[in-house]
Amino acid sequence: MVDTLRERGIGFKVLTGALANIDPSTADGRLMLQVVGAMAEFERSLVMERTRAGLDAAKAQGRTGGRPSVVNEDVLTVARARKAKGESVSAIAKALGASRATLYRRLGDDS
Repeated sequence: MVDTLRERGIGFKVLTGALANIDPSTADGRLMLQVVGAMAEFERSLVMERTRAGLDAAKAQGRTGGRPSVVNEDVLTVARARKAKGESVSAIAKALGASRATLYRRLGDDS
């Protein structure tokens, strides 16, 4: 990336932090930035692998992420019964505290 910036006539200098004394215009500086970049990429890969392993382990234990559903089977049964009586999906959704889109999706062909 530093080479691309340099080719476009853009200078790069680290102002603060541990890399503040590195001069990317020298061979030593470019090497150091490449090493630091490679280490950052490696660390990012490790984080992604660990995250994926954690999600897989949670899934194996039966846990799922995300927001809990408002519409469980009991609510769905009530919604189906009210729909069968001719009540509108909008009225059912308002009464049950769910969105119309959620009810339409969960009711499927019933709506």
